Amino acid sequence: MVNTGKIEKVIEQIKGILKKDNRGLTIQELSEKTKVSRITTAMALMNLEGAKVIDVRIIGNCKLHYLKGGAK
Repeated sequence: MVNTGKIEKVIEQIKGILKKDNRGLTIQELSEKTKVSRITTAMALMNLEGAKVIDVRIIGNCKLHYLKGGAK
């Protein structure tokens, strides 16, 4: 099981990455940028999506993740 502190750290990293890159990123791309597993990245993204901090756009079999306009 991934500890909560690690997920919180990854969440903050993802928010920073998505703030700088607004073209929409996949789980794989975010995983590579944060240097954590795709599973850990997916868990962090689920938290962000549940908190309505990010938008997810599905194109084919890809999910693109975007930071919502006013999110910090």
